[in-house]
Amino acid sequence: MKDWQERVVEEKAELDKKIEKLSKFIQGGEFWGLAMEEQRRLLTQITLMQQYSEVLGERIDAFEVNDKGDEDG
Repeated sequence: MKDWQERVVEEKAELDKKIEKLSKFIQGGEFWGLAMEEQRRLLTQITLMQQYSEVLGERIDAFEVNDKGDEDG
């Protein structure tokens, strides 16, 4: 795997950890004590983070397909 590909894999792993932490916070009681606007912002944030993670996952899947193609040629 190329250096830049490894950085993408690391970025996704770090992002997924942040998503997990934010998800736990949202599911906890402290979240519900926040102002409605802040709750909305956090829900928007986690949605966008999940979408970003999905895109990174698609890129990683494409690395593997392209790398296999490179080995054959």
